[in-house]
Amino acid sequence: MKIKLLTPHDASAYWELRLEALQQSPEAFGTSYEEAVQRNNPIERVANNLQTEGNYTIGAFDQDKLVGMVTLSQESSLKMKHRANILAMYVSPQVRGKGVGKAVLKEAIHQAKRLEGMEKLNLSVVSSNEAAKNLYTQLGFKVFGVEEKALKVADTYYDEDHMVLFLN
Repeated sequence: MKIKLLTPHDASAYWELRLEALQQSPEAFGTSYEEAVQRNNPIERVANNLQTEGNYTIGAFDQDKLVGMVTLSQESSLKMKHRANILAMYVSPQVRGKGVGKAVLKEAIHQAKRLEGMEKLNLSVVSSNEAAKNLYTQLGFKVFGVEEKALKVADTYYDEDHMVLFLN
């Protein structure tokens, strides 16, 4: 397994895995698969996002295939630059339980610690996703709130736990 910071050269692989994520786990993302596939120039947009200052997407490759990813997005305003968000975490079902999620998330935390003035990381996770919540808790995240009915997929509502990790 190779863990690395994604670059614009990885945009196609990212987009392919992102579409898989939206199909496999629709309750875990604010964007729907249907919305995603309607975007104009999605790979170009991904390539731009992968080189945006303050955004860091870490990927896990298994034999040159992207199988896991997470994005660290630093807040840009002066009053919030001390925090960042963990976003778009996903691991392909065929490699779940093999430490892929933990590896990419640990690298995201490591990246955050290298950012000047970074003090805390926030994330949101579907309350019923016990595997993800266990991973986040293992790495030191704590729940600080619950948003009821945060997402609605078809006629089903999903609550989200908001979690934080203080870096110092």
